[in-house]
Amino acid sequence: MSKANRILIRSAYVAALGGFLFGFDTAVISGAETSIQEYWELSGFWHGFTVAAALIGTVIGALTAGKPADKFGRRNTLLIVGLLFFISALGSALSKLWMPFMIYRLLGGIGVGASSVIGPMYIAEISPAEKRGKLVAMFQLNVVIGMLTAYVSNYIISLLAETHAWRWMFGVEALPAILFFSFLFMVPATPRWLILKNKPDKAREILKLFNVSNLEDQVKIIQNSIYSEKHILSAKLFTKQLRFPIMLAILLAFFNQFSGINAILYYAPRIFEIAGIARESALLQSVSIGITMLIFTIIAINIIDHFGRKKLLLVGAVGLAITLLMVSLDFLIAEEPGIIVLIGLIGFIAFFTLSQGTVIWVFLSEIFPNRVRAKGQTLGSSTHWAFAAIISWIFPIFAKIGNTSSTGYIFLLFSIIMVIQFIVVYRFFPETKGKSLEQIQDDFGL
Repeated sequence: MSKANRILIRSAYVAALGGFLFGFDTAVISGAETSIQEYWELSGFWHGFTVAAALIGTVIGALTAGKPADKFGRRNTLLIVGLLFFISALGSALSKLWMPFMIYRLLGGIGVGASSVIGPMYIAEISPAEKRGKLVAMFQLNVVIGMLTAYVSNYIISLLAETHAWRWMFGVEALPAILFFSFLFMVPATPRWLILKNKPDKAREILKLFNVSNLEDQVKIIQNSIYSEKHILSAKLFTKQLRFPIMLAILLAFFNQFSGINAILYYAPRIFEIAGIARESALLQSVSIGITMLIFTIIAINIIDHFGRKKLLLVGAVGLAITLLMVSLDFLIAEEPGIIVLIGLIGFIAFFTLSQGTVIWVFLSEIFPNRVRAKGQTLGSSTHWAFAAIISWIFPIFAKIGNTSSTGYIFLLFSIIMVIQFIVVYRFFPETKGKSLEQIQDDFGL
């Protein structure tokens, strides 16, 4: 491997470590949510609100990350994100009162939301077109590795800690957070951001590190793509010219969350308990979900640049509709639901990870022009997290231990929405594989 490739991969992977923290912070609550409910004696409504607190933070993080990313740079903004994860981990673990716990979870959520915008953006802006899908998908791979690590950590801690295991579950995140912060000092700023800030000479230095061919041509392409966008009314996002990518971003975020993914990731042990699986076994089954996510994320990363974004979404929609229907029918019809629920959820995770879970961050990093990419990804990501907060808040109100019918109807709704997704993606979504960011911009007539 050449030195330029090593620098490229190292830079992409360090940025993708934000995805590891994203995944860990997202999944760690699944092992702790029941204990938290018991510790503070929370009703179903306030329990859902407590779990959703981090997701409310993700909306804030996603909405606010774009501005500092444009002003201070993608890498410098990720440094702040690393600190937020560190503070959140320790604060959540040590909180004695409910309100401080909520605040620290909110801070962690802000870190998740910001990383979901800035991490893929950083990687997309340093990657050549032929490698961009695979490199940006590294962010999703790290999200999955973080989730699996959280599931395994939760299970091990539940076996070792006699009391307050949930505090240790949150606290262990502090270590990868400080490592992420430290590694960021080893990566450069992105050439596109440097040119956006009128620093073309520094951008040339970074492009040389990546051994970009036709250096001056590449600089001119980026400059032209940035400065030709002045007609977009001082880089405003909500304009008539940008309505198509805006529609795509919102639809993708909606279908991503109304597949039920965050309800499953946040409440996997609870779902297994509703199906009649013991608490300890339910935590272990969550590990199987994490392993499935890891396997199919690796597959998705290796085929996304060849198979295409749109085809993966279509295949995923079919698989998700079928597996969600399996889970729904087992809860609604079977006298003792169990094995079909497990098979259906693992199948769901496989299809989701192979399609939407990987495609969303790649697609959002591609469909907006350079000058408004930060704002565009902010819109897509914040919409994604707003829907996630809604689903995670209301899910425990209906999904209660011993109530299989209401749980079954929720999964039936998710299945129907996936059928609708197939139709919408087939009709409206473009294919972006193998195209430079500037080519995609031209195809959209921007």
